Amino acid sequence: MDRRRFVKSAGVLAALSSMNLPDLHGSDSAALKLIKIVRTQSDFEREKLIRPFGFKGGYLTELWQVASRMQSESGVSGIGIGTQSVLYGDADLFSRHSETVGNAMMYDLVNKSLEHVKKTPFKTPIELIDKILPFVVQDGKKITGKQDLNLNFVYNALVGVDNAAWITYAAENKFSSFETMIPEPYKKALSHRNEKIAIMYQIPYGMPMEDLKNAVKQGYFVFKIKTGAPGSQSEMLKADMSRLSLIHETLKNMRTGQTPDGKLIYTMDANARYEKKETLLRYLDHARKIGAFDQILLIEEPLNENNDESVADIDLRIGADESVHDEQSAIKRLDQGYKVMVLKGIAKTLSLSVKIAKLAADRNVPCMCADLTVNPILIDWNKNLAAHLAPFPVINMGMMETNGDMNYVNWKNMVNYHPAAHASWMIPKNGVFELNSDFYERSGGIFEPSVHYQSMF
Repeated sequence: MDRRRFVKSAGVLAALSSMNLPDLHGSDSAALKLIKIVRTQSDFEREKLIRPFGFKGGYLTELWQVASRMQSESGVSGIGIGTQSVLYGDADLFSRHSETVGNAMMYDLVNKSLEHVKKTPFKTPIELIDKILPFVVQDGKKITGKQDLNLNFVYNALVGVDNAAWITYAAENKFSSFETMIPEPYKKALSHRNEKIAIMYQIPYGMPMEDLKNAVKQGYFVFKIKTGAPGSQSEMLKADMSRLSLIHETLKNMRTGQTPDGKLIYTMDANARYEKKETLLRYLDHARKIGAFDQILLIEEPLNENNDESVADIDLRIGADESVHDEQSAIKRLDQGYKVMVLKGIAKTLSLSVKIAKLAADRNVPCMCADLTVNPILIDWNKNLAAHLAPFPVINMGMMETNGDMNYVNWKNMVNYHPAAHASWMIPKNGVFELNSDFYERSGGIFEPSVHYQSMF
């Protein structure tokens, strides 16, 4: 593997005042150990994509895989992995710089975040992220020179840091499974054990229709269509409608044994590209006209983050994704009629995701897990979330997106970095992951060391 290191510029962080936050992290927190991190490290690898990957009006050609390591005062250490996607984190920032510069900025923020971790004792990773987030946001603005930096850019940088904190926290408190390490207030929302997880097969802008036909032959039955094509709003809408017509014409007569009526399922993801609800309604009118509407299960984050229009009158499940940065923004979207919460533990941290899962469960709102074109180890972090959520309506199983296998040049080698490589629950079968007792006993292998990522340190 060709590894290229990014050398951080020298500099001293300003002294930070400690935060006096209330303990909102569980009635069991008194029994948890106070963890102090004394050493941190990071490194990364650049992974090329098979073809330019299009969404949010832009295209990616590579994704950086970042490993963050932290060691506690007691000698316990944990390595967390993150996949950087600057285009997802802040599309405006992505468009202003080369991919390498954007990734270098995010990686710089990873290292600034690790410095804050060393100054911040914590009992749970959720508490840690809450404490350091305001400072990391300020660092992100300084690094990028962008005062309106999207918070998703910051969360994306924190994923590996957060995962390392969860691993360290679990080891310190002798938690050996995903279920036992979740703090008490969030356990109920993540108390299910799905036997199957439907895999959302992603259709980016340029994917050939022959690939879709082959996907159906392989058993996939949930197809996630990337909308929000590049260009102006009128150009976007025209391209999106044309694309849907082509996809539906290809798939409309194909059948599956995984749905009640045998029809394939569509979901759409506009990544907040639609500025007005009126434009979205025109797209849905087109879906009705061509006979595709009844096969649409949900639409993820169609409207611009700053759009406050109610979607309660739309006869479809509308999901909130990019616009959910915390519990307050999630409540805002729910009040606006959004009927699905899209969890991205591999893009916006597990710590934030368990909070949103609890909030959704309290309102009986279903959740699903979206991807970030992540590596195989992160798939199983995401899979743990999807496995423990309530089954998604209509399909009556968990639901998650994963598309790394169709996008990375080096995918086969990346699979071998996984400590449970080639386990049965890692292999798609008829469009689903089948989860057995081994998956739940091993928690998808997330606590087991990866020789490859350990060797980076």
